[in-house]
Amino acid sequence: MPFRIVSGDITKLHVDAIVNAANTSLLGGGGVDGAIHRAAGPRLLEECRTLHGCRTGEAKMTLGYDLPAKYVIHTVGPIWQGGRCGEEELLRSAYRNSLLLALEKNCESVAFPMISAGVYGYPKEQALEVAVSTIRAFLEENEMDVILVIFDRDSFRFDVRLYSEISGYLRNTYDDGKGPGIILGDVVGSAAVGGGSRPRRSLFSRTKKARVEECARALPEEPVEDEEAADAITPDAAPPVMRMQAEAMYCASAMGAAPNGLAEALSNLDESFSQALLRMIDSRGMKDSECYKKANIDRKLFSKIRSDVNYRPSKQTVLAFAVALELDLNETEAFLKKAGFALSHSNKADVIVEYFIANKNYDMYSINEALFAFDQNLLGA
Repeated sequence: MPFRIVSGDITKLHVDAIVNAANTSLLGGGGVDGAIHRAAGPRLLEECRTLHGCRTGEAKMTLGYDLPAKYVIHTVGPIWQGGRCGEEELLRSAYRNSLLLALEKNCESVAFPMISAGVYGYPKEQALEVAVSTIRAFLEENEMDVILVIFDRDSFRFDVRLYSEISGYLRNTYDDGKGPGIILGDVVGSAAVGGGSRPRRSLFSRTKKARVEECARALPEEPVEDEEAADAITPDAAPPVMRMQAEAMYCASAMGAAPNGLAEALSNLDESFSQALLRMIDSRGMKDSECYKKANIDRKLFSKIRSDVNYRPSKQTVLAFAVALELDLNETEAFLKKAGFALSHSNKADVIVEYFIANKNYDMYSINEALFAFDQNLLGA
């Protein structure tokens, strides 16, 4: 996956390179710097001595030694001094130079800690924005898997206003008296679009569906001969037998007649997920690369989807492409069905994605930050 946020220990990751939030001496220290030196072993310090330090915003590389990662990229972030001493540009430079160094060494994957957000005092919410926006700009021009590692989930500082809005939307969804299991798209007007949540009526109520099933079992062998007369009779205003016939005919006309057999059904399959995706990319005048990058999908995975008409994606992959294509809720629901999925209000991640789509916010990075903040799986490969 091109970009993701994870919670854990950066020294355990099997990537080409991990980034060390170092001090200018490069001789080790506390926090992630000390953890990386301990995990890499004494040979890391020996090589660091030969580098003769590193200036703020710059980056230098060593081998990873006892780490699972092949390389360690050492960069120095700024000490927060109120934001008036060029801290933001220095922090962006630290991320950017680290990425360029990884690219120079042909690294396909790199993992970052949150630089300067610890003892250097950079406000965590602002540090996150700088990290994500800098990585995002790099990935628009380059192919690389980039991971942002949050060691302590409690230290993660997601947009407070947006967090509050999503929390309220989740409460409204789960506390609306309807209970779990409601399919997205069956709800019109919600906190996200400025109205109260109101379910869309299905073609038949549960009671009427049960009556239709009953009528199918109780229909006489001979059908009503006068079809026009039968059509004119409403299900609730007819003699019992005719009422059952009328209801069954109403059901068949509204819901579509069943195929004559399995062979006919199989010969009339809908387009596959892959076919639907490629059709929508073309209809929107998008380039393939534009779409899969916006979806936070790896190029190799997209190639598999393009070459295999029967490719079976994960739900997160389908949703990622729905966001990239900027589908509305009904379109998203139909797109998910192509891959055999549905969205449900019993799933917190689904509700969060619904919130963003309903608000026409198709920023994948913001969506994944929100999913991480609520401890849900991120969208993408």
